[in-house]
Amino acid sequence: MRRALLGLALLYACTAGAQIPVWAPGSFPVSQAPPALPAQGTVQVAFTPWDNAEGLIADGIRRAKHQILVQAFSFTSRTLANALMAAKKRGVDVQVMADREQTFSGEASRIPELVQAGIPVMLELRYQSAHNKVMVIDAGTADAAVITGSYNWTYAAQYKNAENVLILRHNPDIANAYAANWRRHFAEALPYAAQ
Repeated sequence: MRRALLGLALLYACTAGAQIPVWAPGSFPVSQAPPALPAQGTVQVAFTPWDNAEGLIADGIRRAKHQILVQAFSFTSRTLANALMAAKKRGVDVQVMADREQTFSGEASRIPELVQAGIPVMLELRYQSAHNKVMVIDAGTADAAVITGSYNWTYAAQYKNAENVLILRHNPDIANAYAANWRRHFAEALPYAAQ
């Protein structure tokens, strides 16, 4: 039964125009545990709805000097979209990946605004959910930062949900690991314009 349902899902994906195979149990080789990375730099945490996580993330965007790589499951925050567009205007290389289904499931997505501002957006459709919530800032530099946690880039994450944000600064090894994972996902994603 499970194989029949998987077969139907793959058939639907192919006939619906998907160019990348969808996620299937066991379709990815699972490697051994990755090596531990050295602890260095600073760690900052925020917990919503009590802490201003959105403000901390926007501040991280404002601090970016070279590049911002974003992986988003859901992106409806006007504040964060405006901060990314401002970073693009000041010459920062901003690139975004988002979950395809979430991007098109509601009218509040800020992804079309990012595209109109000239920010390249790729959509992930290979996985059941592209559920990463990650921002990698200035990877490869001493000032690198990674922002991650349960926090979606949404209004609800700040004001309605119980979420967490973890900001890791000045740890190039961690930033490089997250940037490498971002590039792995980027290689499988499709451009927003092609949707």
